Amino acid sequence: MTTTKTHWEGVYHTKSPKEVSWFQEHSEVSLDLIKRMEINKNAHIIDIGGGASTLVDDLLLDGFHHLTVLDISAAALYTAQQRLGTRGSQVEWLEADITRVHLPPSRYDVWHDRAVFHFLTDAEDRASYVSTVRAAVKPGGHVVVATFGPEGPLRCSGLEVVRYSPDSLHGEFGAAFELVEHTSERHHTPFGTEQQFIYCYCRKP
Repeated sequence: MTTTKTHWEGVYHTKSPKEVSWFQEHSEVSLDLIKRMEINKNAHIIDIGGGASTLVDDLLLDGFHHLTVLDISAAALYTAQQRLGTRGSQVEWLEADITRVHLPPSRYDVWHDRAVFHFLTDAEDRASYVSTVRAAVKPGGHVVVATFGPEGPLRCSGLEVVRYSPDSLHGEFGAAFELVEHTSERHHTPFGTEQQFIYCYCRKP
């Protein structure tokens, strides 16, 4: 039986970052949401499933000092570290399964996840994820989660996914998180297709 970690290590060992469907040169929607939070440069930001994403590059360029990238795949993290070179030493890299990890309590000002949560097809895994968010994000902290929308694909990278509307995604997190806004994105994949993403931006009271 292939484990989740084995699956994702296989993906990143056999494909370059630009060969996966969710690749973006720049995470423009996420960057815009983070900019509008008006947080200071000492804010602690964690990118869940950030792996080979360039979000960390752009946040470093923007002057943020406390960045953490968590991914289940060591190969994905290595790709980002190699790309950043010496700048990678400014980032905390965590190789972990988000449904099993124990993060420091009330550590993060911003929790960001683009394209991880929709892979959690098991209700217990989703509950574990939400519990970790609740514990790890500071009171008043910000949470941005992006998943496939109602018109998004049913499968991705050989795995089934869960598609969400803004209401159903916020519903997974519950009343402990205040929905600030939501938006959608027509993501153009490297293969010339489109994927619908929805973004929910919440605050932890």
